[in-house]
Amino acid sequence: MTDIAQSPFTFNEFTENPEPRCACLLLLDTSGSMGGAPIRELNAGLRAFKEELLQDTLAMKRVEIAVVTFGPVKVESEFQTVDIWEPPHLTASGATPMGEAITRGLEMLRRRKDEYRANAIDVFRPWVFLMTDGGPTDSWQEAADLVRAGEEGKGFAFFAIGVENADMGVLEQISVRAPVKMAGLKFKDMFAWLSSSLSSVSSSQPGTKVMILPPSGWTEV
Repeated sequence: MTDIAQSPFTFNEFTENPEPRCACLLLLDTSGSMGGAPIRELNAGLRAFKEELLQDTLAMKRVEIAVVTFGPVKVESEFQTVDIWEPPHLTASGATPMGEAITRGLEMLRRRKDEYRANAIDVFRPWVFLMTDGGPTDSWQEAADLVRAGEEGKGFAFFAIGVENADMGVLEQISVRAPVKMAGLKFKDMFAWLSSSLSSVSSSQPGTKVMILPPSGWTEV
């Protein structure tokens, strides 16, 4: 048997789709306080998020979504392009281990970026999107340090969204960017803004600056 026969050429995801990647990590609070209307609106927002990104054929190939929930911490989906990614159906329970979720998610992102580099895939600056309706019930200072280091090294852009009774004071200490307070439960509007922003980024060239419209219509003034 020849060496070629022993080691057949296999296609992987990057062979089939060598487009540059724009990773988007969603860190979503699913603690008990999210029960009822909040979790229903969050699930509806996730479904709308995929539907809107699917309207952009380039974003569909370039944007990758991963979801980590906390209450307890669970990896709902690893990084996948939009055409493959299926929005998880989330349920609410437990406490708010936000620090653990951030740490776990950023480690996932680090590994994914290593895979991009190993396969010679160009990379847009990843987005990390945290949503919570409360405050962390675990230690979060180390997670805040990781966020700060990642922002300073331009390893990712971190956004924090507070819903209802979120502890905005803690979010201000975790996020380098000023956290945004959502008006009511406008998850669909929030995800519409996120999908539009990711479409703008993914239609550019990696490493170039892109003007993103500020959040409006779903935030408190």
